[in-house]
Amino acid sequence: MLTAKSNIISQLQKDILSLQGLHAHKPGKEINPGLGPVNASFPNNCFPLAAIHEFISDGMESTAATSGFISAVLSALMKKGGVSIWVSATRKIFPPGLTAYGIQPDRIIFIDLKKEKEILWAMEEALKCEGLAAVIGEIKEISFTDSRRLQLAVEKSQVTGFLLRHQPRVFNTIAAVARWRINSINSSTEDELPGLGFPRWNVELLKIRNGKPGSWQMEWAAGKFRHLSPIIASLPQEQNRKTG
Repeated sequence: MLTAKSNIISQLQKDILSLQGLHAHKPGKEINPGLGPVNASFPNNCFPLAAIHEFISDGMESTAATSGFISAVLSALMKKGGVSIWVSATRKIFPPGLTAYGIQPDRIIFIDLKKEKEILWAMEEALKCEGLAAVIGEIKEISFTDSRRLQLAVEKSQVTGFLLRHQPRVFNTIAAVARWRINSINSSTEDELPGLGFPRWNVELLKIRNGKPGSWQMEWAAGKFRHLSPIIASLPQEQNRKTG
């Protein structure tokens, strides 16, 4: 009897996720960016694909760290082929630097536009293209209605979208599966030798639909993520409400 009830509950949870646009990955279609313990925070313990991920940046340093983290995740999405599109008004990413994350710059199509309205339009149209690996859009403000249009596009095309918001005035609720905040932390070199170490980040998952927010310290070394410390703590519910 207990087993039957557990199966019913499990199926209901899957049905709810599906209604919210989070479909279970088909066999052979799963993509694991190698985020390690972060996966436990995601529904079905898998990085959400075919969804919009929102990244909040509070300054130039945070923007650079966020671009690096997105590039590291993007490298896993692009391993099975396809190209990605990166749309922005003032391009912050340095294309040759993408090779540090295993991405050939010629596999990224950069689109530079002046107005945020144009960026949103270009991102929505790009997200409708089923052959793309991912679409990244750099923007400051976005309404729930506009974000919903992006989410509807990815649900149909199964393309993953990354929305990098530079110092937004309002932390409004949008139709994204997750809200992230990435900041750089001090790196270290092998045997304390002079020079620069591998990129390191404090990774905060502020909100995750049907998941568990948290914070981790990670670095990118030898072409993969490396977890530096135990999970710091789940973010308090009060903070979740403030960022929502």
